[in-house]
Amino acid sequence: MAGRLDGKVAVITGGVSGMGLASVEMFVGEGAKLVVADVREDKGRALEQRFAGAVRFSRCDIRNEQDIEAAVALAVSSFGELDIMYHNAGAAGAKESLETMTVAGWDDTQALLSRSTALCMKHAVPSMKRRGQGSIILTSSVGATNLRPGTPAYSVAKGSVILLGRLGALEFAADRIRVNVIVPGGFATPIYGDLVGASREVADIMPDYLDEMMAQWQPLPRPGKPIDIAYAATYLASDESAFVTGVALPVDGGLTLNRPTNAADFLFGHLNAAKEKAEAELARRSGD
Repeated sequence: MAGRLDGKVAVITGGVSGMGLASVEMFVGEGAKLVVADVREDKGRALEQRFAGAVRFSRCDIRNEQDIEAAVALAVSSFGELDIMYHNAGAAGAKESLETMTVAGWDDTQALLSRSTALCMKHAVPSMKRRGQGSIILTSSVGATNLRPGTPAYSVAKGSVILLGRLGALEFAADRIRVNVIVPGGFATPIYGDLVGASREVADIMPDYLDEMMAQWQPLPRPGKPIDIAYAATYLASDESAFVTGVALPVDGGLTLNRPTNAADFLFGHLNAAKEKAEAELARRSGD
């Protein structure tokens, strides 16, 4: 039986962990060939070996236009013209309030989350035009609408992703290039490690200890999993969504239906507990 993405070529940014990794696995399983664009070269090279012939790795800091351009060029040279750009990479950005914000923190967060989104579209479109169609999938956040004090740069940047998706959908529709946005809710991914100063290795382990918190975060009483995002991305990448463009699709267990009342101490209490457990697990692994 043919896969839903047979014959399609994709770039997935931030594809070595969390939601990006789940999507890489599903895209390959559905027949796509793709480039994983990420800053973590060790994990990227491991994916290249794991999916030999179907995955290439391109080291990519999404704040750097040349890196994005190179990832697209690798996809085209390795597999043919680009069909799918799934821009998933991101981080928590500057943890500064409006009162304490710095220009450097604000600008870096916008470069990481907003400018990179525009650049991914810019460099994906020429190949898609040659192909005669394409699907661009962007990643916003429930943080763009369910606002919390303390991270304005993140909320503003993720809000801009939704607007950029709508603008792109209008600009590229005549070329049969669709642009849609996934809006994840609360997912246990390594990005939460940023909020509590965890090392990269500890942040990778923390999601294993966050299910209890995530199950209380939204109306559906179970945690969101990276595969939930992968299902949405695969639908938007496939021809099943050929008449869908300009959509911001919440994948959030109903979180946007009801502003969460969980206080900051609830969030950070769980995050710090998960960090401690992850640090202990990393120490055990190191001692084995």
